[in-house]
Order: sequence, then C-alpha cells, then structure tokens
Amino acid sequence: MEGFGPRLINIAGLQISETVVVTWIIMAVLIILAIVTTRNFEKIPKGVQNAIEAIVDAINNLTISTMGEKNKAFAPYIGTIFMFILFANLIGLVGLRPPTADLNTTLALGIMTFIIIHFSSIKSKGIKAYIKGYFEPFFLLFPMNLLGELATPISLGFRLFGNLVGGLIIMSLLYAALAGLSGMIGLNTIPIFQAGIPVVFHLYFDLFSGALQSFIFAMLTMVFIAMAKE
Repeated sequence: MEGFGPRLINIAGLQISETVVVTWIIMAVLIILAIVTTRNFEKIPKGVQNAIEAIVDAINNLTISTMGEKNKAFAPYIGTIFMFILFANLIGLVGLRPPTADLNTTLALGIMTFIIIHFSSIKSKGIKAYIKGYFEPFFLLFPMNLLGELATPISLGFRLFGNLVGGLIIMSLLYAALAGLSGMIGLNTIPIFQAGIPVVFHLYFDLFSGALQSFIFAMLTMVFIAMAKE
C-alpha cells in the first residue's frame, strides 16, 4: 500500500502488511511477558507478582462492577482485549505503526465483540427470546433493530480507528511543518524543532489517548455484553 496507510513488507518473498507484522510483535511480547511474569508465583506475593495480581484484581473488579458478579467470567476476555489494544496503541512510541490505525484490525476487534455479544444473548435468553427481541416493541421495528445491531461492530471499529489514525495524521503534519520551519532558517541537517516540540504531542496522542481508547473499547464491550444478556 502507498501513501499514509500501512506498508507491505517483503518477508521471504511474501508481501505481508505492516499491520500484520507489528501485530505479531505485540502478540509475542504479550506472550513472553505472561510466561516470564507468572512462572514463579509464590503464596506470599512480592515484587513483580504484586503488580501482576494488582492488575488482575483491577480487571476483575472493573468487570464485576460494570457487568455484575454473575458475568465475572468475562474478565479474561476483557483483560486480554484491553492489554492488546493498549500495547497496539502505545507501540507508536517506539516508532512502529499502531495496528489499531488500520481499519482491518479495529473492525476485526469489533466483530469479535459482536459475536460474543450475540452468543451470550442467545445462551442467556434462549433462541426464541433472542429472535423475539428484534420484533419488540412491535414487529415493524424489525429492520431498525437489525440495523442497530449490525451497527455495533462498525461503531466500535471506526471509533477506535478514527482516534488512532487521527493522531497519526496530526503528528505527521506536525513533523512536516517543523521540518519546513527548520529548512526556512537553514537547519536542514539539524532537526532541532523535530527533536523537542513533538514530545508533548506524543504524550497526548500516543500515551494518554492510546490508554484512554483502550479503556473505552473495553468498557463499551462490557456494557454491550451486559445489555445483551438482560
């Protein structure tokens, strides 16, 4: 792909999207972290184990407070999707393109949640009650109810994608503007403006906004699932 979108990378003669490669990197990092940080757990926690247990407790408590005690089994999924999106959003800090700035990734995440929402609804209500819900409060609203449900993964995917790609575009424009400013005063070889000014913007678009969007996606997932089971 050319332009602003993700590039195609040649690996052993295969053209693979930059998004896929970076996603592999994130998955490898998460798997390695999970193995390394949990292999020597002790009955009395200390050090890294304290931090890991605090994170797990926070995710469990957030799931219970949002979805109710009966839905605490969703905590592992919520924790996993939150950690993946968080790492995907923050990986821009090390110079890699965030996979969440690719609509393919964000829509895939939205579809995953969409499937879990409807599977949970059918399991909780039964197939008859599930189908009946599309015709309530009266049957003429079936098309609107159906469109409303189909809009869920699109809404989730585009919300996350829009925020991430918007930040990337702004940062790209900022770097271009600063490079032009450096050229105007004869500092083409010394990127003095690009070295310092963008830091503040990176803190917002990559760090704060990235963490916030991860939390919002996880919260919306919990809310939609909980509503579907009622």
